[in-house]
Amino acid sequence: MTDDRRLVWDGCLNVRELGGLPTRDGRRTRRGAVVRADNLDRLTAEGWAALQAYGIRTVIDLRNEEEYRPLLQRPDGIELVRVPLDELAGPEWWARFGGLDGTPLAFRPYLDHCPRAVAEVVAAVGRAAPGGVVVHCGAGRDRTGLAALVLLAVAGVAADAIVDDYLLSAGNLRPLWAMLGRPDETAEIEAVLDRAGTTAEAALLETIAEFEPGVFLPAADTAAVRARLLA
Repeated sequence: MTDDRRLVWDGCLNVRELGGLPTRDGRRTRRGAVVRADNLDRLTAEGWAALQAYGIRTVIDLRNEEEYRPLLQRPDGIELVRVPLDELAGPEWWARFGGLDGTPLAFRPYLDHCPRAVAEVVAAVGRAAPGGVVVHCGAGRDRTGLAALVLLAVAGVAADAIVDDYLLSAGNLRPLWAMLGRPDETAEIEAVLDRAGTTAEAALLETIAEFEPGVFLPAADTAAVRARLLA
């Protein structure tokens, strides 16, 4: 693990700890509890071995089932939990807010209109078996970014630390676009933000400020997430 919490799992580009982040009450989130990642389907045998050696015992996949195309079979002892955030949003959400997808402007509408899906993510983490949990999607930026924001907010992590964590994905993903033969999405995202008269940082801070876990989520599950994430 490098100083910025990044983990090296062969086959992935955007893996990092949610541990070591400062909370508003002066604590730090616990290392080894929850990791965020991009597409685990690309993991090599060495990558899966590194995941297991790090103590991960539960994989929470935020993608739709048809996106699941693993190169290798998931090792024994690793539980898979699916919470397909795009599917759970439903066609009405996509019709109204789909143009914001890929930017942090989509987070607040998702929290407002898809509370059941958000609650499922929190429950999956809070109720996971002992051991580390990894939450992932395709690029590890948008669906995973929303999940990380919610989990860290539940744990009381400082807003600026949540924002800084989200922003790390942009640099990590630059090699991915070349691998896929696609242009870097940064300019397109910035254009959407510019049209809205905001920035990624401002949109995230506004979402965090208005997110109240006690209103959105069951108390037992938020307590379980805090117990898992906080030392």
